[in-house]
Amino acid sequence: MLGKLHDPRKNAVLLAEITGRHLDIGKALKETEQLFQGCLTKDAVPVPTATKKLPVTFSQKFGEVVFRPLSKPAVITEPTKVHADTEGNIYPDWLGRLKQEYNQLQGNITKEVNVADFGAVGDGKTDCTAAFKKAIGSGKVKVIVPEGVFITRGIHLPSWTWLAGAGKGATTIKLHNNADKGARLLTNAHHWRGNHHIMVEGFSLDWNVERLGSEPKTSTWGNHSSCLTYANVTYCWVKDVETINPGLHGVDISSTLYNYAGDGRRAIGGSKYIWVDNVTGYGFGDDGITTHHSDYILISNCHMYDPSGRAHRKGFSNSNGFEIDDGSRNVVLVNNSSARCFGGIEIKAHQNSSAASNVQIIGHISVNDNRSYNFRHIGHHKSEDSESKTAFNIMATNLVSVGPVFSDLYKDSKPRCLVISGYKNVVLNHLTFIGEADYNYHGGPVAAIQYQVRNVVLNNISFKNFSTAGSGIKVFGGKNRADSVEIRNVTAIDSEDSSFELITLGPGLQDVKLEKVKRKREPVLPKK
Repeated sequence: MLGKLHDPRKNAVLLAEITGRHLDIGKALKETEQLFQGCLTKDAVPVPTATKKLPVTFSQKFGEVVFRPLSKPAVITEPTKVHADTEGNIYPDWLGRLKQEYNQLQGNITKEVNVADFGAVGDGKTDCTAAFKKAIGSGKVKVIVPEGVFITRGIHLPSWTWLAGAGKGATTIKLHNNADKGARLLTNAHHWRGNHHIMVEGFSLDWNVERLGSEPKTSTWGNHSSCLTYANVTYCWVKDVETINPGLHGVDISSTLYNYAGDGRRAIGGSKYIWVDNVTGYGFGDDGITTHHSDYILISNCHMYDPSGRAHRKGFSNSNGFEIDDGSRNVVLVNNSSARCFGGIEIKAHQNSSAASNVQIIGHISVNDNRSYNFRHIGHHKSEDSESKTAFNIMATNLVSVGPVFSDLYKDSKPRCLVISGYKNVVLNHLTFIGEADYNYHGGPVAAIQYQVRNVVLNNISFKNFSTAGSGIKVFGGKNRADSVEIRNVTAIDSEDSSFELITLGPGLQDVKLEKVKRKREPVLPKK
């Protein structure tokens, strides 16, 4: 079930158990990189020029004018190189820089204090806001938070600060019953000027959504209403933290403000060089862990599950376990897991912002998410839409989807293991898709490649228990067709009475290559 007791630090072992493969991850990463380099050198079939463009709405024009002074041009940088050491540990090439800055943080901490010595009481009743403020001061301090439940109206961390609890569940920091709906439980002190060198570790963050009662919408605007927001920070860490029932996000690695100046623009004041490790969370109103307009982020050994979706209108909740959103670049996700979300991992952007680019996923387990892996640039999909300027470069290795299902979070969304829309240069290697044997997938595809994607490579894919699905991989044709798609080394196991087609191709495709596609039929078991 991958619920509250799941330890995501065991995800690497669990991946091997589910797939039945003990991948040489270093070799697999090199294979993915080689396939990606091949994508970069290939001339894809051009996206057809739209004969008719949708008119730009007044609100879109107004938004672009308002946000433009707070933005800068979006540039597609060189993708992060990811490596595996001899013990199978996976790390981006910039992690050495972050480790050096970690040593700087340790060297600049001049004292260690206990928040209890400043009047904090972990009784779940006392307002400890002033005590935290006094203990933290102007920084250069490690603040110990002992076991207990500490009530606060919000904590602001200056540069050179280390906040350490006694562990998830042992130490809980909880929002006061009278805190505003837009309150951030924990954040850096200066979103405009920026902060640097902050470490938080070893506690649960309870946003206390119960204080809002039955109020239908649990968030306000922008990067407010979250358990932990890092906005305009550099060299920061989040380790061994649990997020509970945030109005919006569990963890948001963000710019000062979200920015909607249009595709091709990114926000100023983004965050850089952040490591989020062993963070778990549930009950989030939108996403468990999300990034916006920020660079060089490592998210590892994290688990997000069972969102509330209450930041959205009921039945239309795009609540993802992990969302790499507007303007994010060079984000690396390693051995994470998600369960019962709308999306397990979504890489995306809104229509009036730049897409996330240069994203790499190495190891992920998705259980009963509606759409396990969903990559899209909203509003840049159809022939009448403008072609995305920024939806480029996704690599993934060793992804697992178990039992995608319909969800009340987004009532009209059909279950899929994988959906790719509007992106270019996407390489996915070693995919394991396992359906629910008795579940009705109503003839839909398990994986959908659609809406003008180009230069997509899927390699080493296995399907099992999708007898009621129509196809394993569907490459959509027509005026919004996908093209320049390579699908290699595909296997499927299904029952003898299944109408499941391994690959289906839509009309008008010009450049789709299939290689080594095979299936294995199993006898139909008698019903009990």
